[in-house]
Amino acid sequence: MAIITLNRPEARNALAPVMRQELALALKTVREKAGEEVRALILTGAGGAFCAGGDVKSMGSRLKSAALAREALRDDHQKMLDLLNIEVPVISLIDGAAAGAGANIALAADFVLATPKGFLLQAFVRIGLIPDWGGMYILPRLIGLQKAKELIFSGRRVYAEEAKQMGLVYDIVSQENALKDAKAFAKRFVNAPTKAIGLAKVILNQSFNHDYKTILEMEAMAQAISRESDFHAEAIKRFAQKEPPLFDWESFK
Repeated sequence: MAIITLNRPEARNALAPVMRQELALALKTVREKAGEEVRALILTGAGGAFCAGGDVKSMGSRLKSAALAREALRDDHQKMLDLLNIEVPVISLIDGAAAGAGANIALAADFVLATPKGFLLQAFVRIGLIPDWGGMYILPRLIGLQKAKELIFSGRRVYAEEAKQMGLVYDIVSQENALKDAKAFAKRFVNAPTKAIGLAKVILNQSFNHDYKTILEMEAMAQAISRESDFHAEAIKRFAQKEPPLFDWESFK
């Protein structure tokens, strides 16, 4: 597995320009190695926070015009496309604040884990902005349009327990062993059929954007590819011979 740690703890891992470049490079590396060397990705933050979002202190001086701001955000949004399209399971681990862009980075993962002190915050309204980094795409798909509007319009904190009830958080992990628990969860996918999971992820991520017929065609194409894998051949052989399966999610519980 791979671990990407947002590491600027003195600023709660706020996204300074250099950090944004480093994140882009790290995501590119994981994408290139996905399925071979990397079978799962954990995305977390250092020092008791996930990510405080944009570096508010530098916002006034960094971009002098709306045109420059738009261009910079396009670069940032490419990172989100790269993250969303990594063809292995991505697990985000929230300890402390996941605010603004940080919240939307975390929510782009396939599974969101959080400690009891972890919270999500669409902080944009507090400084007169709208959500970016994909928040207005991801939020309504996870919790529905009305609840998404509430979180965006209010800018309130949503702690781990409430976030789990809403569907923003998959599970709550212990405060003391958060990374250990996240690694144990990620290890479930080490022996998983990486090709099949990657193809399923691609289709699921596009399922809200296409009609039923198109998704059926995508399923047919992906199934044809999956059937050619060594994993499928071995799994069928084991099933016929009543041997233990290659991959068993329940065995990790």
